[in-house]
Amino acid sequence: MAVGQPDTRDYFAEMYVAGILADNGWNVYFPRRDQGFDFIITKPIENQIRLRPVQVKGKYPQKDKRDAAFYGYLGSLSQLHPDMVLAIAFFPTDRAGVAPDHVAYMPYSRVRPQRSWGYQCQPACYRSGKAESRRDFRKYFDRDGMLYMESATWG
Repeated sequence: MAVGQPDTRDYFAEMYVAGILADNGWNVYFPRRDQGFDFIITKPIENQIRLRPVQVKGKYPQKDKRDAAFYGYLGSLSQLHPDMVLAIAFFPTDRAGVAPDHVAYMPYSRVRPQRSWGYQCQPACYRSGKAESRRDFRKYFDRDGMLYMESATWG
């Protein structure tokens, strides 16, 4: 990274996820001020409009990251909503990578509050230098996750 640039690419993760969702028929609306949700998405499905507030978090592991049975987001969330999406973009350790390996589209029901330090949502494991979906969370990843967001049972 050049001098003065951040160590993470959070804005890139937001734009990447917004672009993928738009490519799959979602309308993307960016707020005038970012006060929690990075953007709002809508999509007409079965004579209804599905509306989802979205927060995007990027995971950028270091080359020396060890294998882990649980991997995902741990931290604060400034806003919550029952229909929200916590989109977690799992990037490779190679900083030159142009895209995340996976994106998990997690519903509010899978975001767990923690007593002392915010929230956790760990739908992946980390093995041999890559994030992989955990068995019970596969339906939230990549194309399957986007399709699940369209369902009336989301959340």
